[in-house]
Amino acid sequence: MTEQNEDAMAAGQQHEALNSGTKTVADTHKFEEARLASWMQSNVEGYHGPLEVRQFKGGQSNPTYQLVTPAKKYVMRRKPPGKLLPSAHAVDREYRVITALYPTGFPVAKSYGLCTDDAVIGTWFYVMEMVEGRVLWDQSLPQNAPVERRAIYMAQVKTLADLHNIDHAAIGLADFGRPGNYFARQIARWTKQYEASGAPRVEEIDRLIDWLPATVPDDDRSSIVHGDYRLDNMVFHPTQSRVAAVLDWELSTIGNPLADFAYLLFNWHAGIITAIPDLTTHGIPTVEEYVEEYCRLTGRSGLPDLDWYFAYCSFRNVCIVQGILGRVRDGNANSPQAHAAAQAQLPTLANLAWKFAERAGAR
Repeated sequence: MTEQNEDAMAAGQQHEALNSGTKTVADTHKFEEARLASWMQSNVEGYHGPLEVRQFKGGQSNPTYQLVTPAKKYVMRRKPPGKLLPSAHAVDREYRVITALYPTGFPVAKSYGLCTDDAVIGTWFYVMEMVEGRVLWDQSLPQNAPVERRAIYMAQVKTLADLHNIDHAAIGLADFGRPGNYFARQIARWTKQYEASGAPRVEEIDRLIDWLPATVPDDDRSSIVHGDYRLDNMVFHPTQSRVAAVLDWELSTIGNPLADFAYLLFNWHAGIITAIPDLTTHGIPTVEEYVEEYCRLTGRSGLPDLDWYFAYCSFRNVCIVQGILGRVRDGNANSPQAHAAAQAQLPTLANLAWKFAERAGAR
């Protein structure tokens, strides 16, 4: 293994250590716990206190808490306090989509209640069940054998295909997003977020703001789109290679399913997977194998224009990072490592974005 690969692996392990488990609630995210307990007593069937509140270490967007009672554990997701970007931190949309998906058998946590009264804890929030299992922060899966790594990655793509194959109108989500022109609308949305963040401008992104809308590939398929589908946004069964719950639905909508799949594939270009010299020996599928499996599961004959989709993914990720930098500046970022992580990611993502655009024909 090269020194660069070792550094990447070490970074992945450090990321896991920083994000696994719970901690005492951060001062910036504290609230009056008695009010939450009273709300749960009135709104969560089967709730019995006393209540202990812990905060999950992971995540940089919606603060997430573990709610511990003598009988069971719950999870609460809330909007962060302070100034927020328009349309961001949509916990009500998260609640709606997991509530609709749960009866279908798709792996999501059971929802218990949504609160839109800021008087309870200061911001909107919802409560769901605590799904026990493994959150796999390090994409290289160092603790698993090659056969287990492959099974985990194939379960990940199958779960995504299952999501994209669900008839969203049949489960009450016909109006969860507008069908058609998904990428054009998303580019406009992320451009607004980029402008609103107030973070320093990025030359490559300024160029993509002009190029991407003019070159959107033709594809009118619509499905539920998760919006941030990756390995560390799911809980795996404690011992089996299957997904027990998909988490973090903040960016979900109705849109083009290739946005999800390209975002997932993007990890092969800008993540710990990049540092693995021999994917086959390691047990992780190649990009080509993943594309073939996704197409088989969703009835597609192939995926042209992947470089365009990768350019879009890079563009979107830079806009998200800019938003994190803006929240750090305003003092309401969830993770204390948010600023360093965002600053480190920005140059690489911006450079990748334009490289993929050039491969897709940009000049």
